[in-house]
Amino acid sequence: MDVVALILADSRFPGGGHVHSGGLEEAASRGLVTDVSTLRLFLAGRLATAGELAAVFAAVSVTCREWSALDSELDARTPSPAQREASRAQGRATLRAGKRAWPSPVVDDLAAATPRPHHAIVLGALTGIAGGSAEGAALAAAYLSVSGPASAAIRLLGLDPFAVNAAVTALAGEMRGVATRAVAAVGLPLGDLPAPGSPGLDLLAEAHVRHHKEEVRLFAS
Repeated sequence: MDVVALILADSRFPGGGHVHSGGLEEAASRGLVTDVSTLRLFLAGRLATAGELAAVFAAVSVTCREWSALDSELDARTPSPAQREASRAQGRATLRAGKRAWPSPVVDDLAAATPRPHHAIVLGALTGIAGGSAEGAALAAAYLSVSGPASAAIRLLGLDPFAVNAAVTALAGEMRGVATRAVAAVGLPLGDLPAPGSPGLDLLAEAHVRHHKEEVRLFAS
């Protein structure tokens, strides 16, 4: 895995991911995720849907510079307004950190075209600027799609951190598969990029926004 991808996937990178649970908080509040066993199912489902979508766009964004078109295509594949907002919030935070870490005209062009870009697009752009590969960007996106919810589960449910970590590492093969398929999509017309979706995650995201307005929640999404 590229060094830049490791940096971007590191929880210490100031990309704002710590305030997002990827739907885990709402799932936990509804009793859908209660223990490590149900967490495994949630993480596997998220990786195969939201994670795969993010990996595709991260891989493509390593070399593609059609920022507005990429942004529109990812919007079209993200039907939940709450999910779009969460992605853009993380994207903006990651872009700010990326400007300091890897200053480049490419970053400036991205910010000018889309001041609040989607997170996956920023991941890919920064990976490319730093000399990383499409596979590295895709792996970072895939890993982040499950590591954030896993960390949230420890905080929300008090689960054993060692067991949760084991649940994440058990998905290593699936993450590699996601990255391989994402790299295979590089070069396709943007309109033909894969569009894996998860209505369940969309509904959880929208419900979380409504509940967040009514009561204090630990995570923004």
